Amino acid sequence: MSDPIDEKPPAQTGVVKRVREFRHPEKRNRPDNPIQRKPSWIRVKAPVSKDYQATRKIVEDNGLVTVCQEAGCPNIGECWAKKHATFMIMGEICTRACAFCNVSTGKPDSLDADEPARVADAVAKLGLEHVVITSVDRDDLADGGAQHFVDVIEAIRAHAPGATIEILTPDFKGKAEAIEKVVAAKPDVFNHNLETVPRLYPGIRPGARYFTSLELLHRVKRLDPTMFTKTGLMAGLGESAEEIGQVMDDARAAGVDFLTVGQYLQPTVKHAAIDRFVTPEEFESYARLARSKGFLMVSSSPLTRSSYHAGEDFEKLRAAREAAVAAGAAAGERAQAEQAALDAAE
Repeated sequence: MSDPIDEKPPAQTGVVKRVREFRHPEKRNRPDNPIQRKPSWIRVKAPVSKDYQATRKIVEDNGLVTVCQEAGCPNIGECWAKKHATFMIMGEICTRACAFCNVSTGKPDSLDADEPARVADAVAKLGLEHVVITSVDRDDLADGGAQHFVDVIEAIRAHAPGATIEILTPDFKGKAEAIEKVVAAKPDVFNHNLETVPRLYPGIRPGARYFTSLELLHRVKRLDPTMFTKTGLMAGLGESAEEIGQVMDDARAAGVDFLTVGQYLQPTVKHAAIDRFVTPEEFESYARLARSKGFLMVSSSPLTRSSYHAGEDFEKLRAAREAAVAAGAAAGERAQAEQAALDAAE
């Protein structure tokens, strides 16, 4: 997603134009979609704090890539000031070309065997209590990069044993053995984003399939019912409220615990156009609807992103499950007591 810090998009000429053509070669011949002025509720301040600079230095010193930078996340200033970063593993070049995404497309480099150790070192230096690990799509790899996810999880557990781990994975082309491998590594949260409604997949997420992503989430839950699962949606791409509600139903049927909904922001004129800016009130209505459908945790606002406030939300998610389990146990005890009373009366 794009960075809403700048009020005007950078000029599409000279060096900037050449860099963007190189970054997204598949989008070069697409017609331009003018970037709309952002409403007041979606603007953020430029990152300037000392803690932001300290986080940036640790990331750079360890030679790491973050989705915060690559995807132009609008929350980077706030999150990095709190020493929260989402690490993007397996390089910075994606094998797919989603119309919403600002990550480079092309032929990736070979996997870096030292990357898991460097990620773990950065997690330890930042003192993270909760870390989010995501990646580019690596369709060039037989397992889609599943083993590399496992290596990173194991390295973090060795170097920062107190940290809880959330992963945001690609779909691994639906390969069962790849999904099983990652689930067996026991991340605390398994996130895979559905991104948008099924109708919009051909234009917005052409390299993926809606039901492949939905099945991945369901498979994770079947493999380990205790593992928290999470998915996210973008709003403002042309979807209807009814379609959002249907995706919520699908996600709940797949056992998803945590739903995020945020505003799509257009990275460049070559990316998918924003259909509209969804109001904060509409995002709140999505949150109410999602809670009514049984999600343990919901984050829905214009600036919500998959890893935004991930640490705080994980604690709330864990507390919500404990409360639900306790409520279920209490209900079970009441039912047993009522049945015992009926039996005694007979």
